[in-house]
Amino acid sequence: MSFHHICSSPSSLLHDPHHPLCNLLPVYPKRSFFCSYSPNSSPSHSRNLLHVSVQETIPQELDSAAASKSYVWVNPKSPRASQLRRKSYDSRYSSLIKLAESLDASAPNEADVCHLLTGFSGKLFEQDAVVTLNNMTNPETAPLVLSHLLQTLKPSREVILYNVTMKVLRKSKDLVNSEKLFAQMLERGVKPDNATFTTLISCARQCGEPKRAVEWFEKMPLFDCPPDNVTLAAMIDAYGRAGNVDMALSLYDRARTEKWRIDPVTFSTLIRIYGFSGNYDGCLNIYEEMKSLGVKPNLIIYNRLLDSMGKAKRPWQAKIIHKDLITNGLTPNWSTYAALIRAYGRARYGDDALVIYREMKEKGMDLTVILYNTLLSMCADIGYVDEAFEIFQDMKNCGTCDPDSWTFSSLITVYSCSGRVSEAEAALLQMREAGFEPTLFVLTSVIQCYGKAKQVDDVVRTFEQVLELGITPDDRFCGCLLNVMTQTPREEIGKLIGCVDKAKPKLGQVVKMLVDEENCEEGVFKKEASELIDSIGTDVKKAYLNCLIDLCVNLNNLERACEILQLGLEYDIYTGLQSKSATQWSLHLKSLSLGAALTALHVWMNDLSEAALESGEEFPPLLGINTGHGKHKYSDKGLAAVFESHLKELNAPFHEATDKVGWFLTTSVAAKAWLESRRSSEGVSA
Repeated sequence: MSFHHICSSPSSLLHDPHHPLCNLLPVYPKRSFFCSYSPNSSPSHSRNLLHVSVQETIPQELDSAAASKSYVWVNPKSPRASQLRRKSYDSRYSSLIKLAESLDASAPNEADVCHLLTGFSGKLFEQDAVVTLNNMTNPETAPLVLSHLLQTLKPSREVILYNVTMKVLRKSKDLVNSEKLFAQMLERGVKPDNATFTTLISCARQCGEPKRAVEWFEKMPLFDCPPDNVTLAAMIDAYGRAGNVDMALSLYDRARTEKWRIDPVTFSTLIRIYGFSGNYDGCLNIYEEMKSLGVKPNLIIYNRLLDSMGKAKRPWQAKIIHKDLITNGLTPNWSTYAALIRAYGRARYGDDALVIYREMKEKGMDLTVILYNTLLSMCADIGYVDEAFEIFQDMKNCGTCDPDSWTFSSLITVYSCSGRVSEAEAALLQMREAGFEPTLFVLTSVIQCYGKAKQVDDVVRTFEQVLELGITPDDRFCGCLLNVMTQTPREEIGKLIGCVDKAKPKLGQVVKMLVDEENCEEGVFKKEASELIDSIGTDVKKAYLNCLIDLCVNLNNLERACEILQLGLEYDIYTGLQSKSATQWSLHLKSLSLGAALTALHVWMNDLSEAALESGEEFPPLLGINTGHGKHKYSDKGLAAVFESHLKELNAPFHEATDKVGWFLTTSVAAKAWLESRRSSEGVSA
């Protein structure tokens, strides 16, 4: 018989050197079956001499009168072996299992319990009591069984019976009665041991009571019970979930040094601790340590890692962890897919998020309103119009959740940014019919939509609605009005100036100075623009300046555009536009609007002319313009495509690099020749 867990083998209680029951009770070890005979006896009498030999002392009732006889082997397939087996302790263990099952099924009263125990075939010994209780699962009858056995057996180590009874209560997550049983122990003068506290601590953990687990752990020294490494490792989880992060991490450091065995639950708690504190590298370090120790992560750990990588906006890490999960033979569950949608959605990994979404639908999994909104918000940010409509229709038809205010906000944003006026208006109507009043965010999107469609009167009408609703325009709303101005014909800009002036007078003043081309005193415009910059949030400063420069370019007011660009440089709103090295001078335009990029190009060309033609400075071998390789999410054209056309109009010698996407390069010789010809042309024109 192999020795396994206490619940799988009668001998496991006694042969596990770490088990609290080990060496505490007389044992019935594994038997070898022999046929005993006397050399002087006849074969006809040999049956009477058959007995069981044991390696240790057993109760007298089971001993044989012929223990001193010689032994011979008995064929295990013979009828005699079967008879011996029925008398062996394996058979007795099976009987005790049946007794435990009967007690579990019994009514929870003393009479029925007493009847079953007294009716057991043969006398019950102390070890029998341990085996019986350890195999029970009914938390109501187990304490009654314990009480009866304590009275009838007078065991030498009562604490053992209390411990196995607590394990029965732990199976049912009954912490309250476990603690009552502990109090009863103390009343009877029974001293708890390490196993007692370990059982109570694990019960508290299973019941989701980490603080109670900590309390029981901190009582151990009072009873002279030093915790072993297993208990200490479990306390990493308990302290972590109880909120004592410092103690949890301190124990973990000790665990690493002393090489304790840590279970997956504790590793999961450590990942949660690091994730909650924003230490996402710590989460990954725990994951790598698990793998190095040969601890196989379970699905909970993988899901927690995916959630942490989503919060960290590390979708590439989430993809790796997801792949590991599949490779290790685990099947993603709803929490896995939800974590992936959050991770990909927040990071705007549109295609990956949609793959997970469709996989969930194929498996018949329902999405929550939060997951639907995450997908719709992502679609709004990356310009996935058709996909957003598909997701919205699925949400309406799923029957498990209804669109909320945020749902409609995202949908309206999608339609507005793509200029789909009728769809945006329909979504706004649905929003109101569903009982949601449009927020400032929604109305900002609607104004953007009308602006793209050049429906200026509708922009003004929507602005008046904002005021009627008692909503105070914020910086983003005013920035949207400013952006609409950059798309509006000059003859209609006046309609919008009044709106801007009401929403943000300081912005209205600056815009009027640009549109009316006021010949103000030197420094007045810069003063007004500086006050505007000081009055708005950091997150919108660059957007405001981009729009103001775009407006200047549309109005052919290059001088004001250059002045605003210079102001942005002084405020560090625009940084790193120009760079110089021994081999290349560059202009970086990736974060600029088209008007701001054209203005920056104009300034750079003037700087190059001054350096080469007036100061005699030598150019490096290469000059380059970096426009970036992306395109606007709601446009088929990026800055590179527009710039390529503009450079051709200027007859500039910059050509798109084949090995560097988004870069336009030229040689120093070609650049200098072009600048000289440009200066000559300007001189002739003058």
